[in-house]
Amino acid sequence: MFKMNLSHFEAALLFALFTSVVLAVVTKRTDRDRLNYGVYTFACFVVALFGLGWLMYFGHG
Repeated sequence: MFKMNLSHFEAALLFALFTSVVLAVVTKRTDRDRLNYGVYTFACFVVALFGLGWLMYFGHG
């Protein structure tokens, strides 16, 4: 059986990628709109990932 050994960061990026693709395909009609929305949502996920990560880092200490 194939086993993936991902860090938390890699798993979060993979989740962001797949979620962005699904949201773009489901919500937009043209390929150009899908690409733009997919990139936009992926960027928002990554910004939120880093923002929440730093918030937890500073809140923990």
